[in-house]
Amino acid sequence: MKCPPELATEKERLAALSAYGLGSDRPLPSLDPVVQIAARMFGMPVAAVNMIGSDHVFFAASTGLEGATVDMGRDVSFCAHAITQDEVMVVPDARLDERFHDNPLVTGSANLRFYAGVPLRSPEGHALGALCVIDGRPHDDFSPEDRARLRDLARMAADRLELRRVEISTEQAKPPFDEFARNSPTAVIWFDERGRVVAWNDAAAALYGYGADEGADRAVETLVAARDRPALGDLIARAVAAGSVDGLVMPQGLHGLRRDGTEFLLGLSLFCWRDQGRLTFNAHLQDLTARRRKEEELHRMANTDILTGLANRASFYRRMEETLMRPSAAAALMIDLDHFKDVNDTLGHAVGDGILREVARRLERAAGPDGVVARIGGDEFAILLPGVSSPERAAEFARLAIARVAEPIAIDGHEVRVAASCGVAVAPVHAQEALELVGDADLALFKAKCVGRGQAFVFVTALRMEAVARRLYNIELHRAVNDGEFVLFYQPQVRLADGSLTGAEALIRWRHPERGLLSPAAFLPALESGPLAAVVGFWVLDEACAQAALWRRQGAGDFRMGVNLSGAQFRVSDLVAEVVAALERHGLPPQALELEITENIVLDHDDLVLDALHRLRALGVGIAFDDFGTGYASLSLLKHYPLSRIKIDRSFVQGMHESERDASVVRAILDMARSFGLETIAEGVEYEPQRSHLHGFGCEEGQGYLFGRPLPALEFADVFGIGLPERTAARA
Repeated sequence: MKCPPELATEKERLAALSAYGLGSDRPLPSLDPVVQIAARMFGMPVAAVNMIGSDHVFFAASTGLEGATVDMGRDVSFCAHAITQDEVMVVPDARLDERFHDNPLVTGSANLRFYAGVPLRSPEGHALGALCVIDGRPHDDFSPEDRARLRDLARMAADRLELRRVEISTEQAKPPFDEFARNSPTAVIWFDERGRVVAWNDAAAALYGYGADEGADRAVETLVAARDRPALGDLIARAVAAGSVDGLVMPQGLHGLRRDGTEFLLGLSLFCWRDQGRLTFNAHLQDLTARRRKEEELHRMANTDILTGLANRASFYRRMEETLMRPSAAAALMIDLDHFKDVNDTLGHAVGDGILREVARRLERAAGPDGVVARIGGDEFAILLPGVSSPERAAEFARLAIARVAEPIAIDGHEVRVAASCGVAVAPVHAQEALELVGDADLALFKAKCVGRGQAFVFVTALRMEAVARRLYNIELHRAVNDGEFVLFYQPQVRLADGSLTGAEALIRWRHPERGLLSPAAFLPALESGPLAAVVGFWVLDEACAQAALWRRQGAGDFRMGVNLSGAQFRVSDLVAEVVAALERHGLPPQALELEITENIVLDHDDLVLDALHRLRALGVGIAFDDFGTGYASLSLLKHYPLSRIKIDRSFVQGMHESERDASVVRAILDMARSFGLETIAEGVEYEPQRSHLHGFGCEEGQGYLFGRPLPALEFADVFGIGLPERTAARA
């Protein structure tokens, strides 16, 4: 008769838990640092690792519960609930939670009010228990970052539990004693109190390379390496003196000596009894060489990055934790290879892997024998420098590491150069705990990547405040999307020859409920670097197409709408399909839409962007290149990209009168545009002389305050007479 699935699952869970050899009287000391860090990190009086048995809960480690008496029956345990969750379970105030308000741990002397716990799982996914923090006061400020930190600590706890399971399985693998096992596959030797072999079985003879009849009266010490004989002799002497092996510790690391002189790692279990007044020993022997190699390999795999041979993430955190537990200084460096994805995409993953291995070797040489180098992600590395207390010294090392990485790498016939960015944090100057120090170095790395390729940045407190501000800003951006706080303004584009309206550029604004109308400069960087960039981008596209279609139906028959694209729109969806759908939805002809791209989009997603733009241009959609003339790749783009128009950057337009060089740049751009058959529009036209010069140079269209500021749709239509019986001329 089969068990129901839920009972079978619980049975498997309990079987998995038993493999760790834990109990209320058998805690795991290696978990103590984890709970101590948790208590300090979150400012909680109690932290614990609770293991969930069939009907009870016991501590594998705890802090803050010394001398306390707590009913740990499974039916009242908060952790028993936590292991049923996939994420962190947070109870801000247990008295207000319908699951726990009448729980004895809440109403009794324990006075539990706040709880946060995350499940600890076996490699097979069975819930073993939970890491939790507890307080007698309620908390409503346990943030998403706090949850992430608790999950990181849970991964550390799981690592230690897994090491415990490996140790237990190794111990349990020792064969049991089988008395008088002459035909046993286990090697067994009988010897007397003088250390002379009485008999051995076939397995023992084969283990040492002798015949079955060559064991009698042989000295046992000749069966171990010469260096181990004193330890074995001392063990036998103490057993003879005591008349028993009870309480004696078997020597570790003994090496057996075969007939041919080769050695092997010897596993020894020793028993004895009195036979006719004489002490007789029974030794079970085992060649542990293969097992030890396997254990070492498992340990290596659990602590080492397979590709590079460096420490992995878990091992790096343990080493850092061990270093910072002592009263000593240390520096943490987080290193990320800039645009490494391009290497994999262009040269292949085999070359990419070779580059990662070479970078690992260079960082190891730079760190020296005392440093710890780890690979913690695809192209992310970390370095721990014990004893480095000066941010200046750590920054100097970071610059050295970046320089080493930047040196050419010759691999498979290619000479490749990669750049690295580095974030630096130092303990105890910036933080005193491993997770916080790594977090600070990560924030510094983020700043370094914002500054540019191949840069290093040392953590400053302001970065933490900026991270908090970004998080809050992202929360507000989600609200803005959900509540419809984004609006579009439209800036006119006119024909320079007669000032007639040709179209408009759609520009996003944010009607913030507290800060009023915000320009793109206030929020666009945060929006474009976050998960909402594509969502908002496609909303702008749809809204602008709807407005253009309406104005064309109201009399602006040749009106053209310009819409800015973001890189995210090429990555997360089929841009061409989205554009076609918007055009069809609003009945707008393709030639009435002009999509504007920048050099950053082109350089970051070259092939993906090129394919999408060719398909859009084939449909008749215009493609304008914005800010032309300001980037280093602009000229080459004219040959490869299906552009219909280039927009001359405002910096050249505004400087034409004062700088002949700027005027020359404008003339050169216009000459190139004509040679490639492209139309042109100048941005930032504010004064009549600028318009006159641009028109004289051959520029067809202009955009700027001379013709009109960005306006809401209704004001735009009113100013330019759209929807009136007769359209009026454009008014600035």
